[in-house]
Amino acid sequence: MPTNEAATPDRTAGAPSAGFCVMACIDPSGQAARIVPHASAIAQALGAPLTLLHALDARPAGQARPDPIEWDLRRHEARRALSRLLSESRPASANADVALAEGPTAHEICRSAAAQGDGLIVLGTRARNDTAQGGIGGTAHNVLSHAPGSILLVPIDARPASSGYHRIIVPVDGSCWAESVLPLAARIAKTADAELVLAHVVPTPELTETQPLEPEDLLLQQRVIERNEETARFYLKRVHAYLAGMGLRVRVRSSRGDDVRATLARLIDTEAADLVILSARGHGGCRHADMRYGSVASYLMMHSTAPLLVMRPASADVEPAATPDYIQLRLPVAGSA
Repeated sequence: MPTNEAATPDRTAGAPSAGFCVMACIDPSGQAARIVPHASAIAQALGAPLTLLHALDARPAGQARPDPIEWDLRRHEARRALSRLLSESRPASANADVALAEGPTAHEICRSAAAQGDGLIVLGTRARNDTAQGGIGGTAHNVLSHAPGSILLVPIDARPASSGYHRIIVPVDGSCWAESVLPLAARIAKTADAELVLAHVVPTPELTETQPLEPEDLLLQQRVIERNEETARFYLKRVHAYLAGMGLRVRVRSSRGDDVRATLARLIDTEAADLVILSARGHGGCRHADMRYGSVASYLMMHSTAPLLVMRPASADVEPAATPDYIQLRLPVAGSA
């Protein structure tokens, strides 16, 4: 349920630090053409260094031990491919480099990200040969389970970023968690001259039903909805004014929905968003501190048609208002990778 607090600079924790870096994870399935442009766009917007990473699995399926000569050839070819890709896509305002890791893909991605410190991992939701499967691939699932920081997930059918970002959607629910991404979203939108769309969904409150609802029950439900809508209008007006005062083009989309997650997914599609930026957890973050990702972020990982930038605090287990111990994960089910 939204609060009456407006977004203010001292409440936000999503602005990148001086050591922020972007790491694009490349595999041999042909995903580079859609992943690298998004990684380059984010790196350029934030003035951050860009690394193109490829992890070579030392033990392919069905092979007990790699042939040393063949393995050396694979390593050199992979590095040459990364260098060619870098020369074709190097952003003008960002330092860029390539990196080659050897070992299980998800493990090496997380290890490399941890070694770089504060940063953003960019990877596809699944490989092209997995398009018949739903949800996300096994590699993406494993990275989400163990990555130390924020992740940009690029769907296989996402619109290309070659022409830049024109419309960025930021879901907000009134929580400090959701607001923590606003500095980052504002910086990217300002650099790209993109429109920011603040998306808010007022859920239909559930009433315990042991029999058909009475008229007074329906009236109570309607009063709660109207109360929440009024509070949301006040809240969104203040956040809109805050962002517009920064010289940004801002628009608000507020609607009702029985399922907040599905309503947001439809909004992302109908708005033809180029990018979605949201916090890993929202209003339920304080109530469910054992969850690494909230239900909205988890659902959109599987259903968003636009690239999804899921922000977590630079210190992996620190939230804006408290320091909970993360014990369990709530992640989308992975398809076969």
